[in-house]
Amino acid sequence: MDDNPADVDLTSEVLRQSQLHFHVHSVKDGVEAVAFLRRKGAYAARPRPDLVVLDLNLPRKDGREVLAEVKADRELANIPVVIFTTSEAASDIVRSYELGANCYLRKPGNLAEYRAVVQSMADFWLRFASLPQKEKR
Repeated sequence: MDDNPADVDLTSEVLRQSQLHFHVHSVKDGVEAVAFLRRKGAYAARPRPDLVVLDLNLPRKDGREVLAEVKADRELANIPVVIFTTSEAASDIVRSYELGANCYLRKPGNLAEYRAVVQSMADFWLRFASLPQKEKR
């Protein structure tokens, strides 16, 4: 969940080119992120994600607030949340882990590193990590 369309497009492109097959959904702000994850309103028919990639700098409700809500919600708490942001502030890193982030990654400044980080993140979380099974629908 990222408000920067260029970052969303680049991340989606890297995932589409991956050996794994991903369905990528994005929203433009923190309020929509929570609605999407809770499958409310326009998102009622959307599946729950296997992984949430969350920027801290979201409009209307920032990533910290979204993270806190996700990890406090029993139905969402087991979904891994990777913070993927430009912030290098130690306070953001510490606070993200305090709120229950599963990983904190800084967005690299150059294209090659950005692609490598996104691919490595996807490989680890969606290929190698053992995740809780999705509920039966």
